[in-house]
Amino acid sequence: MKPLVYLLAVLALSVHFAGCANTQSAGSGTRGADKDDPGARIHTELAAGYFQRAQYDVALQELRIALASDKSYAPAYSILGLVHAELREDKEAEQHFRRAIDLSPNFSDAHNNFALFLCQRGRHAESLKHSELALANPLYTTPEKALANAGNCALEKGDPAQAELYFVRALKRAPNLAAALLGMAEIHYRNARWLAARSVLRQYGGQFSEQAAMGPQALWLGVRAERMLGDREAEANYGSILRRHHPESPQAQWLISGQYEQAGSLL
Repeated sequence: MKPLVYLLAVLALSVHFAGCANTQSAGSGTRGADKDDPGARIHTELAAGYFQRAQYDVALQELRIALASDKSYAPAYSILGLVHAELREDKEAEQHFRRAIDLSPNFSDAHNNFALFLCQRGRHAESLKHSELALANPLYTTPEKALANAGNCALEKGDPAQAELYFVRALKRAPNLAAALLGMAEIHYRNARWLAARSVLRQYGGQFSEQAAMGPQALWLGVRAERMLGDREAEANYGSILRRHHPESPQAQWLISGQYEQAGSLL
């Protein structure tokens, strides 16, 4: 199973997925960050690494150990929510996200993770509420991720104007944030700003060693933008990479059947 989220894990661990979720051991509004139980923190950090590598069973084992050490350690519950969300165990995921927030109401990472979960389940209004709660914390060190998530959720909700405001705010803080760049390129495309869509998409693609790593959603956007600009060579290049590297994706199927109006989800 491929992870549903973009994960910035504790310490130096990082990996790119579709949305922007966080796993942190402390800080960003968590209860008593300077008084964390060392066992809970260490095993939660280990769980974050296993989650990143999609080793969900081992991550769950580490989280059980963490909570045995400190049953009120909010970051462990937040990561439990992420794991159960990946396993499509939605009831358990929601319970753990809510538990993390109950323990640390200002825990921005938990609000952000819960917001992403809610939006992926079509609960857009609730999702944006938790994004705003994450952003309300002046100690939140990475608000750009919550802003990008909120932008994508506003797009999912059908409010591109609100989405653009979120993306602009995210890019002011982090000009190369991948999720915000892809969202902004989609906004430009939907507003018939084809050259702007091309420019932002190229900035997005410049972060990858090869175009195939851009993912099917970005490649599909490239196909459609270049098609509108009349650059058949660039359109064909995006399409060839999409068919070759992501043949089972919905975007590849839309390309084959000529359904160029299909946008798909950025989450």
